[in-house]
Amino acid sequence: MPDTGLAEVVSWAAGAGYDSLEVSAWPTNGPGPSHLNVDGMDAAAANDVSALFADAGVELSAVGYYENNLHGDPEIRARTHEHLRRCIDAAVLLGVPHVGTFIGRNPSASVVENLADAEQVLPPLVAYAADRGVSLVVENCPMEGWHPDGYPGNLAYSPELWEWMFELGFYLNYDPSHLLWLGIDPADAVRPYVDRVLHAQAKDTEVNPAARTRYGVFGRTIGRANEWDVGWWRYRVPGRGQVDWLSVIDALDEGGFSGHIAVEHEDPVWGGTPERVKRGLEIARDTLRPLVGPAR
Repeated sequence: MPDTGLAEVVSWAAGAGYDSLEVSAWPTNGPGPSHLNVDGMDAAAANDVSALFADAGVELSAVGYYENNLHGDPEIRARTHEHLRRCIDAAVLLGVPHVGTFIGRNPSASVVENLADAEQVLPPLVAYAADRGVSLVVENCPMEGWHPDGYPGNLAYSPELWEWMFELGFYLNYDPSHLLWLGIDPADAVRPYVDRVLHAQAKDTEVNPAARTRYGVFGRTIGRANEWDVGWWRYRVPGRGQVDWLSVIDALDEGGFSGHIAVEHEDPVWGGTPERVKRGLEIARDTLRPLVGPAR
């Protein structure tokens, strides 16, 4: 709901039976959605936001700013890091323990070069958050659209890379949808790392094997409508794709996960109008509620 004000989003979520919201906080007039103006947030503004959530009986689970922290342009990278710090500051004012982000990638450098670069430039961001009682939780989305050839643009897409980023002090904002199309079993992958999962996102994926046979795992090469048009899989709301949600929730439960699971709606079938978006969120709710238990 990028064009809907925060008050209306919170009110609708409460009425629809959602317990919490992860709230987007891109710069105002920036490339991503923004329901929190973290650049201008002070104690009074934070109190207003907190009161809005409290009155609705909804928790604010995380502040979300998913941008490329390894951008190849030094000026863009510096602005990204500065805004991430403002998100951390806002989380402190709001009493929110998590800020969601990406690792990112410089597509002009190799993976090995990117990892070495990250080990130098990202720990200060982790320390900035930790010193303020905030954890940086990284979503495991490959962000293939950030790479000119559709290769991973966010170096946090596999358990191998999770272990690497855990060593830097990051945590996981676990989203099983990305693992499915990568050929990774979502439940088996997360089971050894549940203690590092502080937040989760619920999105589904629908795979078309015949189209994959035509295009290969890297996706459509000729005639892509846009950088995200891979041609053989698409995101769906939970329950309308091929993620085994019983196995995923059971793996989280078995590992002791007690955090929030935020529905991330990128389903083209249930998009296009506010009414269809809301119906998609209701389908997701109805899929997940029997598995996660009653509302708090």
